[in-house]
Amino acid sequence: MGITRGQWNLAPLKVEIGEEAAIEQQRPAPGIFVTGTGTEIGKTIVAAALARTLANDGRSVAVFKPALTGMDEFPEYDEAAAKDAESIVDLPDHAILRVAARSSQSDDEIAPYRFDPPMSPHLAAGLAGVEIDPDRVMRAARAAAAGFDAIVCEGAGGLLVPLSPTWTMRACAVELGYPLVVVSPPGLGSINHTLLTVESARSVGLKVAAVVLNPWPPEPTPIETDNRETIANLSGVPVITLPPLDLTDLESWPELRISL
Repeated sequence: MGITRGQWNLAPLKVEIGEEAAIEQQRPAPGIFVTGTGTEIGKTIVAAALARTLANDGRSVAVFKPALTGMDEFPEYDEAAAKDAESIVDLPDHAILRVAARSSQSDDEIAPYRFDPPMSPHLAAGLAGVEIDPDRVMRAARAAAAGFDAIVCEGAGGLLVPLSPTWTMRACAVELGYPLVVVSPPGLGSINHTLLTVESARSVGLKVAAVVLNPWPPEPTPIETDNRETIANLSGVPVITLPPLDLTDLESWPELRISL
């Protein structure tokens, strides 16, 4: 298996050693870390809705994603054009977050590691001949949060997805220290997967601020209704529902509000 567009060239991290002290002196922005019970369940949309709500409140919002894969699904992607986009259709995850937050961050500032194949970050990195460095990720995260009112971070896959052979997304979330929002589909299987994720988070001291069932149908089935109630009762975590969103019209999105 090879890299679609050749060997991955690691972009230089735009945080110089001399800038570290200045960043550390700034008040860190309060934030939230969006994780999920699996992949392709709408974490990016939930993170975008959270960022949009904060931006609509008049806050300056940073967004961050430790690692991104699947860039070969966007062969025509152009960073400059994406910064001016009014719609999030046909944009990769990090660009969706930037548009939703009304942020001017660069691709490198949002996602310090970006790979072409749609696969686990550790595997995509290995195929590219690099290993994701926790120190690099944390430096980038601190730089992203500096000078903003709030930051929304989005993980890749679930909490136990490896970023490197020895560093998981959960370990990254612990180092970031932000409360979690767990995204889960509303249908059959959601109870088990969601409670396992909540338990995994709590076992390492992470606070779970909310569960978001996404997308919540206009007419939920008895299973979906019971899932919402059961997850709330057994986890003790607020369960929020998010309806399907119009990706062409961000102004039509409902508020998704989590206390930071």
